[in-house]
Amino acid sequence: MPNFRLPLSGDVTQTINPWNWFFRTVGSQLGLININLGKSSDPALEEQILNDVGSYGRQIGQIGDALRVVIAHVKLDDLKPEEERALKALQYQLDEVDRLKTKRLNLVQSTRS
Repeated sequence: MPNFRLPLSGDVTQTINPWNWFFRTVGSQLGLININLGKSSDPALEEQILNDVGSYGRQIGQIGDALRVVIAHVKLDDLKPEEERALKALQYQLDEVDRLKTKRLNLVQSTRS
């Protein structure tokens, strides 16, 4: 039987590589933990700060701790309702972070026992 081919139906070669499929779907990130620093004006400095000073969470946590001190010592009688809501929302978030930290600490301690 002779070879019969329709127009544009030449031999097709395709490399099948599941690694390409996987990495294409995850955005070509190769590590288990990938941090996207976003659009920083100085990515090298930002990386150094993260390495030497602390993670974003640690920095934000320390800012929150400092704000608790300030809020505890400032006269808050003349706040507008939206200002009170803002402080209550911050206090709620800080309390939730503390609750989760305590829960995590208790869990870690119970698994070590």
